[in-house]
Parts: sequence; C-alpha cells; structure tokens
Amino acid sequence: MKEALLIFAATWGFAALPPAAHADPVVLSLVHAATTTHPAHLAALQFAKRVEERTHGQIRTEIFPASQLGSENELLQKVRLGAVDMDVTSMNYLIKYEKTFSVVVMPYLFDSYAHAHRVLDGPAMNWLAPLAEKQGFVILSNWEWGFRNITNSKRPINVPEDVRGLRVRVPPVAELEATMQALGAEVSKVGFKELPQALAQGLVDGQENPLNVIYYNKLYEAQKHLALTRHVYYNTLHLMSTATWAKLTPAEQAIVREESKAAGDGMRKKIIAEEEELIAKMAAAGVKVTRPDPAPFRAATQGARDEIRRFAGDENVRTFLKMVDAERRQ
Repeated sequence: MKEALLIFAATWGFAALPPAAHADPVVLSLVHAATTTHPAHLAALQFAKRVEERTHGQIRTEIFPASQLGSENELLQKVRLGAVDMDVTSMNYLIKYEKTFSVVVMPYLFDSYAHAHRVLDGPAMNWLAPLAEKQGFVILSNWEWGFRNITNSKRPINVPEDVRGLRVRVPPVAELEATMQALGAEVSKVGFKELPQALAQGLVDGQENPLNVIYYNKLYEAQKHLALTRHVYYNTLHLMSTATWAKLTPAEQAIVREESKAAGDGMRKKIIAEEEELIAKMAAAGVKVTRPDPAPFRAATQGARDEIRRFAGDENVRTFLKMVDAERRQ
C-alpha cells in the first residue's frame, strides 16, 4: 500500500520519494548533439533541475551537450549498452535497430506541428515504444526538432526542378537521401561537425535541416538561399537505457517521465514560437527566403515514399498511414 501511495503521489506531481530509496544519490548521464544555446539543451537543464528537486537530490543528472562523448550513432549505442543513461536524439537513429521507425521519416506526412504531435504522442507512441524497448531503449517522451528545410548558395528554390543538380548534404539516413535524390539533388554525406567548413569552402552547395539547427549552428552564414520546403518532420526522443530504467523505483520512474514530458513540451513551444523570428534574423543577415508550394514537392518525392515502403514493409506503412489519416481528421 505504501508503494502504491508513493506512485500515486509522483504521478500527480508531488515530490514524495522515500528518504532512502538508494544508499547513495544516483547520477545519470544525459547526452545530446545540440549546442548549449539550443532549446534542446535548455530543456535538458530543466529536466535535470526538476528531477533533482523532486527526488530531494537522490537523482542528479550530468549533461554532455554538443556530441562531446561521440557521434549520434555512437551515443545511441552507448545508451543501448548502458554505458550512457539517457540520450536526446532524432527518431531516425533508431532505424538501424528497428526498421519500423523509418515510416516516420517519410516526406510530406504531416500537415502541421499539431498534426505530427497528435500522431506521435498518441497511437504511434503506443505502437513504437514497445519496439524500442526490445532494442534496449525506454522512450520517456517526445521532444522537438522540427520540419526540415533546404539552404543553398546557388539559387532560390521555388519548384522541385530548382533542387536538381545541387550538391546537398544530408545526414547518414537513407530515407532523407531518398527524398533529396527524388528531387534531383546530388547527395553528399559530409559529417555534421565538418558541415560549416564544407559550406564555407563550397565543397557542397547546400544542406537541409530544421530552422533551429540552421540558425543555432550558423549554417546560414555561408548560404544565400533558404527554401521553406518543410519536406520531412523530424521528431526527437528523450530515451533512457532499459538497464538504467530498471534501477529506478516506480516512484522515480514516474517523476522522470513527468519531467521529461514537461521539458519536451517546453522545447516544442519554444521551437515553434521562434520559427518566424529565426527566419527574420536570417533574412536580415542577407539570406533570401522562399516559401514554395508543397504540392509539387509532395508529388516529386513519391519515389522516396515508395522506397521507404519497400524497406519498412507494406504492413508497417499502412499501419502508420492509418494513424496519420485518422489524426488529420481531428
């Protein structure tokens, strides 16, 4: 009965852990790839502060930003092995462990942020979270990254044909490569840390990322053109190693989940609210901004959707698209 009361209290936001849940304080490591000025880092700081407060110092969090401990693929593997406790990473990095996650990276799925959130917080979470857990990851909550857009140094992009022939850097994600290739781009796989220099030296013509990544990493400084193509929505996950999760009491687990969601909700609000401000700042710095009609881009990327369907499997794609369509009608 005592444990049940503690779980109830934690679930409803009371810091009511027993005074000796652990012999010594638990120190959790949290890694992410964002800069220290990015909303992801601010969300991580909020999460750490609130969990420590609510557990009376029994759970503390050490944060390692800007890929200090390795690349995103390396960090996720460390979480899987239990060498690192938590990661804030894009959903696409789970594809190497479970191909079903590739359905989320299909181009032009979502009508808006609210539409994406309804799908990914609701039916998709219920479907995908157990698959992640089988691979060693507990999904604590969805955070944010945003809709991806294209910058380049050559020309404005208004129609899909304007992308043709551009050397565009994409992350090592086959689904994003397929989307850019469907638009006629020459795909480059420059590492993210090397990307600013590659753009400055003209080794690649452009890149594609959410607005917050473009701005906070100053990728726009070597680019003349920004096209708000919004071609793929990128979800970010706050993950914990299943090994670490098992070491926490049920009351601690409840607090960690609550504060993860609260931090992620705050990150979402900030990223969405500041998009037009970031666009204006980049325009003031000399970047020419275009807002292409998405319809021809959606048609041009059908080949990428077909490729993802072959990889993920027809049944998985049908399952996910049903969720997307159902939430579109809300």
